[in-house]
Amino acid sequence: MKPQIKYALGLTVVTAVLAALATLLALSPALAQPAGTATRLGAEAAGWGLFSAGLATGLSSLAAGLAVARVGAAAIGALAEKPDLFGRLLIFIGLAEGIAIYGLIVSILILNRLA
Repeated sequence: MKPQIKYALGLTVVTAVLAALATLLALSPALAQPAGTATRLGAEAAGWGLFSAGLATGLSSLAAGLAVARVGAAAIGALAEKPDLFGRLLIFIGLAEGIAIYGLIVSILILNRLA
């Protein structure tokens, strides 16, 4: 496996783990509440929720930018040699950009939980 692919995969895994941890940090006070209590979160839990939403968005965008840079550079090199690969290469760049979309979805879910 090429070092660039290992780097992109490792970055994806790290981003997914950090987004999952941020989600757990945001939802853990809400999950610890008994069933009969109010669903409104406290100020500290809301702060952690906002922090984790920002963390999920920021880190996933950073990882997507790095992945698109690596994949895009390789795609341009392959496209220069074989122009008929444009559609396939565009799919790879879209997959790398999907990392940012996943982080944005996690952030939206966290922010909806806070409201």
